Amino acid sequence: MGRFKPILSISKRSMSTNDLRQCLRVAFGGVLGFIACKLAGTSYGAFYTVTPMLLLGMIPILNAHILRQFVAGTLLVSIVVLVAHGVLGEKPVPMILFVAGLFALLFRAMARGPNFLFGATSIVSLSMLLHFASYPTSDVLGMVGENLEAGLLSLAIVFVMHWLFPDVEPRAPRPRPTKPLSNQRHETILATTVATLSFIAFQVMDLRGSLSAQVATILVLFPLTWKGAGPAGWNRAIGTLVACNAGLVIQLLLFNHFNILPLVAFSLWLGLMVFARYHMLEGGVSGAGFAGLTTMAILFGQYLTPQTDLVYSDLYRFSSLAVAVLASLMAVYLMHHLLNRFASTRLQE
Repeated sequence: MGRFKPILSISKRSMSTNDLRQCLRVAFGGVLGFIACKLAGTSYGAFYTVTPMLLLGMIPILNAHILRQFVAGTLLVSIVVLVAHGVLGEKPVPMILFVAGLFALLFRAMARGPNFLFGATSIVSLSMLLHFASYPTSDVLGMVGENLEAGLLSLAIVFVMHWLFPDVEPRAPRPRPTKPLSNQRHETILATTVATLSFIAFQVMDLRGSLSAQVATILVLFPLTWKGAGPAGWNRAIGTLVACNAGLVIQLLLFNHFNILPLVAFSLWLGLMVFARYHMLEGGVSGAGFAGLTTMAILFGQYLTPQTDLVYSDLYRFSSLAVAVLASLMAVYLMHHLLNRFASTRLQE
């Protein structure tokens, strides 16, 4: 029962007023991003829905340092994708080396702590853009433009949500544990290796419809250690399974009316509120609740259109994600034990 204890024990916790305000920010912010991408008719709706989830779900406050990290990450990813696709698009080995080096820099920023948001949002966005850009039919320039638009819109949404639903009391800053250099090396090398293997796998195999699985292989690395990745993978699978079932229920309730935007938006808002509450009860960390939020965001933002329902995408989503998460955890486990064999990269508990 030890593995399930964190999931079952959340029912004993209670939500504060600040938690409720954050739930409202997440739900309304996600819906605003969803409505914007559907009205614009974009081909990359995941950019407009996932980004607000990251900013409003993982970061409960808003300040200049957070804004600088997000803007820097958005600009970096846009420039990198344009340069990588234009210069290295037809050269797989240099592309892999370039991506691995970039992953190392970003995961190092996460391992050190102060610029965790910069590394996290950059890695998620970079993974999604590289996933889409790898297909010959993709309009890379248009995709990068939409990513920039989604970033600007997300910033506007975040400002509006914090203005409409401000915290009622100051939040205590989260503690930043000091890490020895060996731990930072361990975390950076482990996460970089697994993320690069994920990049190679999704480049070699034709997995155009596996965006959720591809993003999941990155999100399970956010704890940066094997001890954290195991529960993260389990929670990711549980949250995705529940969110996929919720998506199917919503689809059945809507039946043939999934092309009516107000009905779909209200249904998405209800789903996001449920998962946001679960996310808050887990302490606001990347657990099952956050997995449900990002899964709903990808399902509705990327795959639901007035002509296409969620049924196939929903059923495929969990099966592909389960395989991807399992493979990622196996790679994390092997890298953890390999790095622990050397004093310079040994993880000190």
